[in-house]
Amino acid sequence: MKKLNLLITAVLIVAFSGNAFSQMLSESAKRKVTVGADVYTDIWMNVPSGVDTRTINQGANVFLMYNLQLAESNSTFAFGLGFSNHNMYGDFTIPDVKADSIVIEPIPSSVSYKKSKMAYTSIDLPLELKLKLDNGVKFGIGFKIGWVISSKTKYKGDIAGVEHKTKDLGIDQLENFVYGATARVGYKVINLFCNYQISKVFQTGKGPDKLYPISVGVTITPF
Repeated sequence: MKKLNLLITAVLIVAFSGNAFSQMLSESAKRKVTVGADVYTDIWMNVPSGVDTRTINQGANVFLMYNLQLAESNSTFAFGLGFSNHNMYGDFTIPDVKADSIVIEPIPSSVSYKKSKMAYTSIDLPLELKLKLDNGVKFGIGFKIGWVISSKTKYKGDIAGVEHKTKDLGIDQLENFVYGATARVGYKVINLFCNYQISKVFQTGKGPDKLYPISVGVTITPF
């Protein structure tokens, strides 16, 4: 949660201070650099049978990209650096995070719990082809690859009739690298955002083989 809070704090900094900072930059500098933040929910695909995920699985991403104008057109090719956080909340537990193969088990209806989740954070290298129309409407399609730098599970609820709060750091069975396609469409500083993670979350044979998120949300790009 601390990493997610840091990411959300970064999003707010980008949103509220970025616009003021952008006024100090020349139009030429603003065309060359894009600083932004995504706030989204993860829609989890191929969740194990019997497990229900939460409707909102909040996540956040912050990024900085350098824009290369393509000839004299309104199109640019951008590349840069970012940090992403993904969360899966639901009625599940991972009994042994250090097992050779991860098992995601549904929590029985007879067990009372307040929160259970799995999360991972990555450092990303995004690439994007962007088109900005004269009226301020923007489109973007891209691809990004991320290196998973941290992961964890958290559970708060009953275990054998006693309330526990547990956290396990480091899910070694996750893929070290994740990658996917991105798309944006919007007007000026606000965009709708989607990231389709092509890679699966777990290494083959070390967890649910086909589990992956689709992230849908909003992008804020002060400049």
